[in-house]
Amino acid sequence: MKPVRALLALGITAAVIGLAGCNKESGDAAGTAGSTAPGGETADQFVARVNDEMRAMYPEITSAQWIASTYINSDSQLISSKANERMLTQLNSWIEQAKKFEGQEMSPQTARAIQMLKLSTSMPAPRDPAKLSELTKIAASMEAMYGEGEYCTGEGDARECRQLGELEDVLRSNRDYDDQLDAWRGWHTIAQPMRKDYTRFVELVNEGAKEMGYADAGEMWRSGYDMTPAEIAAETDRLWGQVKPLYEQLHCYARTRLDAKYGEDKGEVAGRMLPAHLMGNMWQQDWGNLWDILAPYRNAGSLDITGALEGQWQQNFAAGMARHKGERNASDLAEIEHGADLATARQMTERAEDFYTSLGMPKLPATYWDKTQFIKPRDRNVVCHASAWPMDMADDVRTKMCIKPNEEDFTTIYHELGHVYYYLLYKDQPPIFQTGAHDGFHEAIGDTIVLSMTPEYLESIGLVDAQQQSKEALINAQMRMALAKVSFLPFGLMIDRWRWGVFDGSIAPGDYNKAWWDLKAKYQGVAPVEARGEEFFDPGAKYHVPGNTPYTRYFLSHVLQFQFYKALCDASGHEGPLYQCSFYGNKAAGEKFQAMLAKGASQPWQQTLKELTGGEGMDAGAVLEYFAPLQDWLKEQNEGQTCGWQASA
Repeated sequence: MKPVRALLALGITAAVIGLAGCNKESGDAAGTAGSTAPGGETADQFVARVNDEMRAMYPEITSAQWIASTYINSDSQLISSKANERMLTQLNSWIEQAKKFEGQEMSPQTARAIQMLKLSTSMPAPRDPAKLSELTKIAASMEAMYGEGEYCTGEGDARECRQLGELEDVLRSNRDYDDQLDAWRGWHTIAQPMRKDYTRFVELVNEGAKEMGYADAGEMWRSGYDMTPAEIAAETDRLWGQVKPLYEQLHCYARTRLDAKYGEDKGEVAGRMLPAHLMGNMWQQDWGNLWDILAPYRNAGSLDITGALEGQWQQNFAAGMARHKGERNASDLAEIEHGADLATARQMTERAEDFYTSLGMPKLPATYWDKTQFIKPRDRNVVCHASAWPMDMADDVRTKMCIKPNEEDFTTIYHELGHVYYYLLYKDQPPIFQTGAHDGFHEAIGDTIVLSMTPEYLESIGLVDAQQQSKEALINAQMRMALAKVSFLPFGLMIDRWRWGVFDGSIAPGDYNKAWWDLKAKYQGVAPVEARGEEFFDPGAKYHVPGNTPYTRYFLSHVLQFQFYKALCDASGHEGPLYQCSFYGNKAAGEKFQAMLAKGASQPWQQTLKELTGGEGMDAGAVLEYFAPLQDWLKEQNEGQTCGWQASA
């Protein structure tokens, strides 16, 4: 499974993506341009006008970004860059116009809308038009650099180039130590050219944030949680403190198994840390691909979802071969394979849609099936990183993936559709409120559904065999979920810890790579097996850094999804241990879920959370309740081991 994806990551905006711009006009003294404010306009009228302008302009921006991600070339980069330039210019204009209402009495909804407008981009742009243009060009260039990234070896006819998907396949299933190290090293070479651009990018967004009244871009990001920046930072530390003991037990178990597989000289790094290239995932954020090494019990219920999906692909391929009579050349076979890829990807997506509709949610619009990118095209480069797209603040919703028939991508689809259904259910809110209660809510929706994909549910849809009722089968099922959910938690925290330091200057450009690995060691207990000096820019090998997508949302979502899940299980009438609950097909749970989604960001998240769960605070108690059997088992397995790690090593 893949717990974190680029959802709402259209490269520029965060909370309200793609605030669209209009034709440039003469700016004010501060250098902004965009629509002008009518004389005598009230705060309520201002917010209403901005919502109308935003809704009208939005499709232009999202279309430009969609093309830039699905047809990567210099032309699409230019179109996207210019569209984002217009958007940010317009946003700066709106923010400047809003200043005249400071200190005035207004309704709570209007005050909330103005505050959210100010925080509606993760890329605050300088008001200087030349710098704003420079910023959007850098953003488009880094996004394209990531999407086009490939690792090439050999010369002449022997030259071979592999993109991220192929390199990920090596980490996913190849257990040769050196092959995995080569694939891991290879992908990280694509980020080295980004360092200069990223350094300048930081300078420009910090300038934009300061012009809005923030100390730096990181403080601005932390201001979007109906809490002070200091409070949300402390809150994430508190939540991490709750779940860290569980992660440490899982880390200890994984290290023991890797030592057994590769030997202590290769299975761990100095300080009892895990080798970065051996975790089955390019960024060590999801250890599910190591099931062959980490499975607790070999014969206690089959959870081979990947095998079942590969079987579906084989059936689709065989059907394509049967339709193609006569001799088949290489081109014919490639086309038949491509057809099997697409058919399987659509079937996987239809299965995910079925879960949402079983709760009483609507079917996906026909345009979704016509316009979504399900698989990697054969004729061009695209950004394969999975994402969900609201194209028009109405019914044109899409996902963008390069789906393969494996468990990781299967659960990713359920996650992506969580975003899509959020879009569809809050589409009647004013545009400024068309986002999650906070950004962690948006990431938690689909993963709440994933938690409900119990072995019994998977059996009911024909993906796994009948499940044994035994302690061993339970531990297997818990481990399967923990390798995605628990392994992710420190990774979800460390990326923005790095960026907050970069933005506030405590991490200097000359220490970018050192600080990255220091934080991975501190939080994840993960390290490279060789020195990674400042000639590298390893943060850029993770999409969310060049794509400028804030990451604390993903950590928060991994707490919230368990709270949501527990509340929906209660609403469904579930009795028994939390981990046994699947609310598939339960309309009562679906009604409660939809009521929350329809609110969007129209009220503080604490109120929205209380309406669903009964409590106003984020809490990891449900995480610990869910994984209680596994945590006890891990302690037994790790007895006598020296757990923990030494980050300083």
